[in-house]
Amino acid sequence: MLTLIGKTGLLIVAAGALLAITPARAEDASATAAYKDIQATLGSVPDMFKTLPDVAVAGAWAEIKGVQLNPNTALDGKTKEPMGLAVASQIPCQYCIYFHTLAAKANGASDEEIKEAIAMAAIVRHWSTMLNGSQVDLATFKKQTDDLFTAVKAKSQ
Repeated sequence: MLTLIGKTGLLIVAAGALLAITPARAEDASATAAYKDIQATLGSVPDMFKTLPDVAVAGAWAEIKGVQLNPNTALDGKTKEPMGLAVASQIPCQYCIYFHTLAAKANGASDEEIKEAIAMAAIVRHWSTMLNGSQVDLATFKKQTDDLFTAVKAKSQ
């Protein structure tokens, strides 16, 4: 016969097991709902989502759907996708480069606009390398940049 402590301990273990199982089921349900929405939105569920643990699927999909695929954000797809391509070129990520190139074209970006986005990424990377590697003083750089924009603004008026 179990003692009072033994029964209490057994109840605590059982309750802990139930609590551990319940969130997993809830996460599985949110992953299942996300997979259904991905299927409905994209026509299939790309393997990239299946690489995620179930607890991350709904959040990852919400982020993509809420920003990247959302036509009602401050930036349109023709702006967002070349930005994605520029970042992908710097990482570098061959998967992202392929995706964002097609997505940029699907959103109306021309080959010239795509080349320019990549060129901007290269310019930023070049000067980042030069400034960081040369250990240019940040406060001085900021002052010179502020002065430059002040002069340009004054000249345009």
